[in-house]
Amino acid sequence: MVFLMTTAINSLINLLKAQQLMAGCAESCTGGLLASLLTHNSGSSTWFEAGFVTYSNDAKTKMLGVPADLINHYGAVSIEVAHAMVQGVLTHCKADTAVSITGIAGPTGGSIEKPVGTVCFGFAYHDKPIMTLKHQFHETSREAIREAACEFVCLQWLAYLKN
Repeated sequence: MVFLMTTAINSLINLLKAQQLMAGCAESCTGGLLASLLTHNSGSSTWFEAGFVTYSNDAKTKMLGVPADLINHYGAVSIEVAHAMVQGVLTHCKADTAVSITGIAGPTGGSIEKPVGTVCFGFAYHDKPIMTLKHQFHETSREAIREAACEFVCLQWLAYLKN
């Protein structure tokens, strides 16, 4: 894998440092890639609190408190689960702001309703309402979808924190 350190990630880190915010994340399809990118540089403990890699449904429930009924009703790849995952991050660590990522990186696992490349995101910050997004990535490999999801979440997180 080519190491991905983009302008969006660097801009996000700079904003977190400038505002003295601690960040947290819950990842499923990206498997910890976002946490790795956010902690690549020395001193990251000043802006990064915790990362949860909750790949299985059971992990989402046990580690983040996502209700099993929610997963069963909407599926793990849904804005409802992304919302519950990001809430779980703020509940289970001392982050000021958090994101969640849940999706289908492929090449298997897709369906007509949720094809490969479907990824849902959650964004939380203090008392601001949680924001959720669903995006369809069209990259051609699992690695490319995971990297694109990390780039996308950083861009959206920046916009969310600035508004």
